[in-house]
Order: sequence, then structure tokens, then C-alpha cells
Amino acid sequence: MKVQPSVLVSILVLCFPMAPLHCLILVVALAVCSVRASIGPVTDLTLTSASVDPLGSGVQRDAIVFSQSSNVIGPLIVGNKGDNFKINVINNLNNDNMRKPTSIHWHGILQTGGQNWADGAAFVTQCPIAGGGHSFLYDFTEPEQAGTFWYHSHLSTQYCDGARGPFVIYDPQDAHASLYDVDDESTVITLADWSQTYAMDFTGVPPTTSTLINGLGRVSGGTASPLSVITVEAGKRYRLRFINIACDPWYRVSIDGHASLTIIEADGVSTTPVTAGYFDIYAAQRYSVILNANQAVGNYWIRASPTGTSTFTNGIDSAILRYVGAPVAEPTTTPNILANLLTEQSLTPLTNTGAPGPHYRGDPSVKVFNLNFTFDGTRYHVNGVDWVPPSMPVLLQILSGTQTAQTLLPAGSFLEINQGDIVELNFQTEIVSLVGGPHPFHLHGHTFYVIRSAGSLLDNWTSPPKRDVVSTGIITDLVTIRFVADNKGPWFLHCHIDWHLELGLALVFAESVDQWDGTIIPPSEWDQLCPIYDALPSDDQ
Repeated sequence: MKVQPSVLVSILVLCFPMAPLHCLILVVALAVCSVRASIGPVTDLTLTSASVDPLGSGVQRDAIVFSQSSNVIGPLIVGNKGDNFKINVINNLNNDNMRKPTSIHWHGILQTGGQNWADGAAFVTQCPIAGGGHSFLYDFTEPEQAGTFWYHSHLSTQYCDGARGPFVIYDPQDAHASLYDVDDESTVITLADWSQTYAMDFTGVPPTTSTLINGLGRVSGGTASPLSVITVEAGKRYRLRFINIACDPWYRVSIDGHASLTIIEADGVSTTPVTAGYFDIYAAQRYSVILNANQAVGNYWIRASPTGTSTFTNGIDSAILRYVGAPVAEPTTTPNILANLLTEQSLTPLTNTGAPGPHYRGDPSVKVFNLNFTFDGTRYHVNGVDWVPPSMPVLLQILSGTQTAQTLLPAGSFLEINQGDIVELNFQTEIVSLVGGPHPFHLHGHTFYVIRSAGSLLDNWTSPPKRDVVSTGIITDLVTIRFVADNKGPWFLHCHIDWHLELGLALVFAESVDQWDGTIIPPSEWDQLCPIYDALPSDDQ
């Protein structure tokens, strides 16, 4: 992790002596420097609730917050490659407007070597952690992973109420280290949606939302409330880690005056450097982007257009890139002429092995699943079945004596694969692409190779992108991925638009079921999660 001392000094100067700046409130909105305190790899993570107004709209609402953070986005969790993470989640939630239990998923962390129990997917790998002060220690080590990740509640739509935050594993031997000068807490950028509607009030239609960048934003026609500021020093190169932690929208990201961005990572996988003028980032995806601070000292808009349709009026959907020495003022810059959009198929892994298996379709050695998605007006279905969480977590079903994938519940929501299988998925989304699409799909426990991307008619066998979230595109697309079954356990595959997951757009891979018992050995505290949760009154579940 490279820290730039001069940037930290400028942040102290700009952020703390507030009294001399109070007269400027009438002229320009105050901006909040986007340096956050980090925690980890051994830490408590405490959930509670508070009344918040991150949009400065004058309308307060309760939200799930973390005691280790100062806003609705959770604290940055950090560590180095190979670290043992011990994150004790303490659940102090007791607010009737929101779900009180919780579970935390460490998005992008593979949980190899029998660590499936720590994946955090409620009713797949664990029962939720009850509210009212109960806790659970997630203890995991992923020796080969480094990059940009995040964490969020994986119970129903709870993270739409605030239970989400960034997670970065630094690599002291990063192969790209010579390409940037600064990579620290100040260069992590979260993109989120925010609604005045509680997630529990979801009725099937996603609520209207506004954009938060590092936890701050504005509403159209509202007051000029504070925006996040990313501070840079002229002549330095910055590794900006963009994370889409939204419940729904994808964002089109650009930075005024800086139309040459170099992408070096996608979803925790280092890529060969590729230059783009702007990029689209779907829910749960991450990109590391090198910005060269080579423009005149000043203030520049960072723009994150939800679904590519923002007008950016009054600074909505925006943050500020501020050079050291620039005035504390809002930018007057105009949007770049958008050219050179990042394409997914340009993201060649830095360590490129090509796609696993034969480099063509139809070989019998590849286990192929065609996933047909439908919508009946109320629920989504995958191959005719909608996901309904079981009362007993999938992992516990096997550890309690269920013998085969065919006897797992809920029936019809499992695809059985075995150790060493080369698995190919074809996403047939012609129908549902028109119902809330494009749908970004995430596979737990694996990174996968994107053989055919949305917007492409060609297969890429020799240098396919490798990531853990893929857009399944529009009505004309047939997105194809492959992965190797090399991680035993039940692994969720689901749409990462959280409202769609709630409506059934998911299934579970039952991987090497006969080896779970004896390979996946949860701690004794894990065994107590279900009895405690099951004993709760229904209103507290």
C-alpha cells in the first residue's frame, strides 16, 4: 500500500479547520474528503442503526451503519496477501424498520480449503446472526488472492439499507506496482444507490434511488449538500479502486479532463493494462483504474451515471477530483466527449492460461448447463424454478445427514458438479433481459472465464477475461462462462440486483457433495447460529 504524505497533509488542512470556511456554505457546497479509516485484518465489525441523511435532502431515515464508520458505507477492511482475516461481526440491530438478523458475505473471497462455512450466504452456508448483541467470528485465509473486494449482508435485501462496505487485499509484490504512486484508503471509491424506502417495504418494484459516491450524494432539485472529494497531487499516478456496491444500477464512469484511464484489475484479477476513456461497472463489479494527475491544478467532476442516463444537474451522481492547491470549490468542468469505452473482452488476465477445457463448444468432457431465465410477472425462474431460501442452510443439510444433491432443499434449485469438472454456463436471458436487465450474475467460491461477453458474437478461448461478476446483456446476447470445479461446497449463483435475488433469480451449485462432511468443518459457534435464530420470534427474523 503506497501512501502519499503530501495528500494526507492537504486533507487535514481542508477537512478540519471548518470554522474559517463556514461563510463559504452560502456560495458552494462543502465537500468531504474521501479518506476513510481502515480496519483489519483482525477486527470487530459492529452493526447498529442510526438516523441518516446522506443526500442532504432534509429527510432523515433509519439505516444500518457500522460503529467503525462515519457514514452509511461501512469501514474499509484491509489486509495483505496471505493474511489471516478474523472479523468478529457483532449484531446490535434492533430496529423494526429493517431486518434484525444478518450475515456477511465477503464478496470475491473464494473461501478455498474447506472455508465454505465462512462465505456468509444466509441459508446457503449459514443461519443468520441474531440481532440484539449476538456475534459470529469469520475466520478465513486466502493465500493466493489480492485485489479489490467488498462485503455486504447476504440476508434478503438487507444491504440496501446500508450493510455494505469496501474490502482491499494489498499485494506487496504487485506486478503493476511500477505503474502507480498512490494506492491507499484515499483511492477507494464506492458507488452505491440510496433510497428513502426501507428494503423490507419492497413490493416487487425496485424503489427510486439516488447515487452515493463514498457515502455522499445529492438529489435532483435538492440542496447543494456535501460531496466526496478525491485529492490528488499533480504529477502523481493514482490507483483508483472503483467498487459498485449498489443494489441495482450499473454506472457509466468518467472523469472530466482525464480521458486516458488505465485498467489493471477486474474483480480481484490483475489484467494486462488496457486504456479506456470511460467504463461501465455493473452491480458488485470492481475495477482498478490508474489515473495520471497530469492536468492543470483545479477541480474536476468524477461522474457516475446510473444506467448511463444522468444529467448531472446540481452535482447529482458526482464526486470531485481535487488537485492539491486547487480552491475549495465545485468544478466548472464539462463532460468528456465519451470515446473508447472499456470492453470486457479487452481484459486479458495478467496470468493468462486461456479457457479451461477444449477450445470449442460441444465437447462431451465439458459439463454444460443452459440456464433459461423467465419471469411470470411476480417471480423470476431459472430453468422453471425460483429460488426460495430453505429453513435449514444447504451446508447444514449435508452435514446433518442428507446424502445427495437430489435430496437437498429447495428441490430443483441445485446443479450438481464434481471435483475437477469443467463447467460451462450459457445464460439464456432473452425474456428477462427486458425485465430489469441487464442482469449481473455472481458466482460464489470461484472466478470464471468469460468466453462470450454481452455485446459480442464471438467466443474467446485464448485470452478470456477472468472475474466473478458478469453482465448477461440484452435480448440478443448469449453470454457464456467456464470455470473449474475445484472448491468443495454449496456455492450460490445469483443475479446481483438484490431485488431480483429476492424474487428468485438464483440457484446453488452443489460441488462435490460427498466430500463436504470431513472437508468443511465449521467452528462450534457456527453450530449455534441456527438454534439461536430459530428460537427468535417471527418479527425478529
